[in-house]
Amino acid sequence: MQVRTVAVIGAGTMGSGIAQVCAQSGLQTKIFDAFPESLDKGMERIFAFWDKGIEKGKTRKNEKEEWSLNLKSCYEISEALENVDLVIEAVPEIMELKKEIFLKIDKLAPKHAILATNTSSLPISEIANVTNCPERVIGMHFFNPVPIMKLLELVKHEKCSEETIKLAQSIGLKIGKETILVNDVPGFATSRLGVIIGNEAIKMLSQGVASASDIDTAMKLGYKHPMGPLELSDLVGLDVRRDILNSLAESFNDESYRPHPLLNNLVLEGSLGKKTNKGIYIWDENGKKERDDLPR
Repeated sequence: MQVRTVAVIGAGTMGSGIAQVCAQSGLQTKIFDAFPESLDKGMERIFAFWDKGIEKGKTRKNEKEEWSLNLKSCYEISEALENVDLVIEAVPEIMELKKEIFLKIDKLAPKHAILATNTSSLPISEIANVTNCPERVIGMHFFNPVPIMKLLELVKHEKCSEETIKLAQSIGLKIGKETILVNDVPGFATSRLGVIIGNEAIKMLSQGVASASDIDTAMKLGYKHPMGPLELSDLVGLDVRRDILNSLAESFNDESYRPHPLLNNLVLEGSLGKKTNKGIYIWDENGKKERDDLPR
């Protein structure tokens, strides 16, 4: 089977980014969100990215026009799922919500379509098993910002077919990503490592080991990380990081995975990171750090 048409369900930061790279790769791409205002914002985010590329001389106007023709916003999920070869779900990390979405996808999507979830930590098998076609369900974990990050983590569960895996790998190649294949274990490979490093960095910050910017600089210069663990936590979302840590603690029955109290407190006060302009760092409206780190 050749994938020509993609539906992305969810138009937040991740969903709009996924739709963007699909459209740029020549795939006919439809994007849907249950909230019309979120869908409109997602489309605006994509066009703003292209316009910024034109301003910087990285994108040509005719490229934007070509990519725009590949992209369609849909205000009904049934329209988005009609005649597609691949569905990528990118709704919030809530298991019951994802199950609800996959029940709809299973009923409305074509019987040949590959069904993917962009979850960063939830069990793929649990999502797949609500459908009548678990063999066609796979995890496709993208990274933020999707148009820039090269990695695509593919997650297979025990009922996932080899054909589904191969198609997902070929899609990753087409949209310019390098894929890795991991088993369906809590936190997969990337999220498990990432949140542990981030949680330890938050613990160090609370203990006064160093400032947030110095902890981040240590990892960037000392270990060649492109972004420090605290800055990355703000980018991903502190609420997302907290939820993954709690999920790992419950899955492994190991309290050492629990989020540090500072992380819990930041989430409770609504300081979720870049998306709220305040987290471990203060961020301005253009997404740049306004202040190095908050006093604790």
